Amino acid sequence: MFYLVLPFYLGVLLLVASLISMRFGLLYFLSAETMFVEWEMFSFSSTSIIMILIFDWMSLSFTGLVMFISSMVLFYSIMYMEGDKFLTRFIFLVYFFVLSMVFMILSPNMISILLGWDGLGLVSYCLVIYYQNVKSANAGMITVLSNRVGDVAILLCISWLLNFGSWNFFYSQFVYSYEVVSFMVILVILAAMTKSAQMPFSAWLPAAMAAPTPVSALVHSSTLVTAGVYLLIRFNYTLGINNFLLFIGMLTMFMSGLGANFEMDLKKIIALSTLSQLGLMMTSLGLGFYEYAFFHLLTHAMFKSLLFLCAGVFIHSMGDTQDIRAMGGLMISCPVTSLYFIISSMALCGFPFLSGFFSSDMIIEFFFQGKMNLIMGCLMVLSTLFTLTYSVRLLYFSFFNNMGNRYFLSLAESINMLIPMTFLIFMSVLAGGWLSVYLFPMNFIFLPLWLKLLVVTMIFSFFFIYFFLVDFKVMKKISSTSGLAYFLGSMWLLPFISTFALTPIIKYGVKILNLVDQGWVEFLGGQGFIDKSKFISSKADVLNSVSMKFFMFSFFMGVLVLFLA
Repeated sequence: MFYLVLPFYLGVLLLVASLISMRFGLLYFLSAETMFVEWEMFSFSSTSIIMILIFDWMSLSFTGLVMFISSMVLFYSIMYMEGDKFLTRFIFLVYFFVLSMVFMILSPNMISILLGWDGLGLVSYCLVIYYQNVKSANAGMITVLSNRVGDVAILLCISWLLNFGSWNFFYSQFVYSYEVVSFMVILVILAAMTKSAQMPFSAWLPAAMAAPTPVSALVHSSTLVTAGVYLLIRFNYTLGINNFLLFIGMLTMFMSGLGANFEMDLKKIIALSTLSQLGLMMTSLGLGFYEYAFFHLLTHAMFKSLLFLCAGVFIHSMGDTQDIRAMGGLMISCPVTSLYFIISSMALCGFPFLSGFFSSDMIIEFFFQGKMNLIMGCLMVLSTLFTLTYSVRLLYFSFFNNMGNRYFLSLAESINMLIPMTFLIFMSVLAGGWLSVYLFPMNFIFLPLWLKLLVVTMIFSFFFIYFFLVDFKVMKKISSTSGLAYFLGSMWLLPFISTFALTPIIKYGVKILNLVDQGWVEFLGGQGFIDKSKFISSKADVLNSVSMKFFMFSFFMGVLVLFLA
C-alpha cells in the first residue's frame, strides 16, 4: 500500500503548503511588503556565499498556485498510474520537479535560479522518457537539447554579472540603466525563449507529450513552460517595451493556433494551445504589461491543467487512443469529465466571466488601445480566432463525430480522478473574477464601437465559413493532400529543422566518442592503463615466485656482482 499512501501524503503536504503560501501572498499584497531572507552558508577570505530568497506577493501567490495544481495532479495520479511498475519513482520525480520550480520562483539570485532551472530541465527529461520507448527517447532528446541552449545563456549571464560584483539580478536592475545591463537582458530573453518554447524553439513542446498525462498537466500549466515567462516578469524593470518580444510572441501565437487546426492528436492540440497562450503572455510582456502577463499566467494554469486531466480520462475511456478521429460520443461514456472539458475549453477561448476572459481580454484590449500597425493587429485578431476554431473543432471530434460503437467502450469515471478535477473546475470558473478584484483591479478601457465589434464580427463570419462553406470533410481532404496544409500543420516544419540542426552535432559527438573516448584514450588512459599495469605487475610477480632454482640463481649472481665490484 506504500505506493498509494505516498502520493496521497505528498499531495496533502503540497495542498497545505499551497494554502499557507496563498494566504501570505495576499497579506504581502495588501501590505505592499517584500521580504528577503539571507542565509550565509559560509565565509572564506572575506568572501561570503549567501543564499537569498525573495518573498513578495508575486512569488508567494505563484508558488501557492504551483503547489496547489501539483497536489491535484498527485491525487489524480493515484488512479491514473495505478498498476504502474515504477509508480514510486514517478511520484518522486514529480515531487522533485515541483521543488525545482518553487526553488526557481523564490530565487532573486542567478546562481540559485540556475539550480532550479537545471533541475527543471533534468527532471523533465526523466519524465518525458518515462515510458522508455523510441518515441519517448527522441522526444526527451529534443527537449533536453533545446533547453540546454537556455541553460548556456543563464551560465553566460552568471559570468557577465561578475562585472557588477553580485549575482543578485533583482538589485542590479534598479541600480543600473538598460544600456549597462542590456547584454544580460539579451541572454535572459534567449533563455526564456527556449524554456517557454517561443519561435524558433517551439518544436520540443508538442514532442514532450510523450510523457504521462499527469506530467503534461503539470508541465504545460504552471511549471516548465512558465519558467521563462516568470523569469522575464522578474526582469520587467529592464525590459520595458520590447518590440522583439512583441514580434516573437505574436508570431508564436499565430503559428501554434494555426497548426492546432490541422493536428489530430488530442494532447498535441492542447499542447499547441499552451504554446498559443504563452505567445500571448510574451506579447503582453513586449507591450510592458508584466502584471497582466502574470495575471494570465495564473488563470491559464488553472484551466489548462484541467484540460489535460480531462484528456487523460478520455484517453483511458477510449482504450488508450489519442487520435481525435477515433473518438466521438464521449459525453455518454464520461459525462462529468465532458462537462469539465467544455467549461475549461470555454475558459481557454475567453468566454465571458470565466477565468480566461478576465486576463486574455484585458491584454487584447490593451493591445488595441496602443499604437499598432496593420500586420500586428491582423495577427492578433487571427490568433484569437484560431483559439476559437481549434477548440470548437476539438469539441466536434470528441463529442459529435464518429458516433459508432466505440463510445460504448467505457472504463467509467473514477471518483479519485473527479475530485481533483472538481477543485480545478471551481478555480477555472471563479479564480479569474476573484483575482481581478483583489490582485489585479480592473481598468476602464474605452475603445471605439467598430473596434469592439470587429472581433465579434470576424468570429461569427469565420465560424460560418469554417462550418458551412468549408465543412470538416473538406478540411480533412485538404489536410491530407495539400502541401501548404502540411506545412502549416507541422508548425512550419520546425520539428524537422530542429532535428536536422541537431543531428550533425550528435553524429559529430558519436565520432568523437568512437575515436577519442573509446579509441586512443581508452587504449592509453583509464582501463588501458590498468590493463598495462596488470601486465607489467604480472611479469614482476614471476620474478618473485619462490623456487630453489631462482634462489640459487640470485645467490650466485649476487656473489658475482660482489666479486666483480
